[in-house]
Amino acid sequence: MRIGLDLLAEGGWPAITARAVADRARIRPGLLHHYFNGLPGLHVAVAQRAGEMIIDPVLDALLAAPDTPAAVQALRDLVPDMIAGERNLRLAAELLVRALRDPRMGAERRDWTRAVRGRVAARLEELCPDWPAERREGTAMLVTALLDGLMLQLILDPALPADPALDATAALVGKS
Repeated sequence: MRIGLDLLAEGGWPAITARAVADRARIRPGLLHHYFNGLPGLHVAVAQRAGEMIIDPVLDALLAAPDTPAAVQALRDLVPDMIAGERNLRLAAELLVRALRDPRMGAERRDWTRAVRGRVAARLEELCPDWPAERREGTAMLVTALLDGLMLQLILDPALPADPALDATAALVGKS
């Protein structure tokens, strides 16, 4: 998968061909078709891995936080790393563009986002059992939108400091 991520960061989706991956991995292209069910499957696997690499560390720390202040601190610590460096910036941008242009990739991204919202809602159910389901689901949507929105803002302007947005988030959730 590393090779697919490298190619994506270097040249975007057109750079990920069965031949390019096979040449770098020193394998026969047919193996990629066998394991990934063709190039579209390889693209989906690369996109899933890139999303896991960029978002999952932030999400995992957020979900492991025992309380709101710890969750905000997790965001403060990890959001800047989401797209730190040219590689993550390119990967994040390619994921967003491909999800908009390719219906299959858009569906994969939608399903992945739904799973993220489900994980957040499940954690909120543990932390806030008295909240109605609608509040947990709405909060999960806002948390997911916050992560996506911060990532988009940092893609568009990598020099933009995330701290003011995270300060505002801390102020908002502190008023629950």
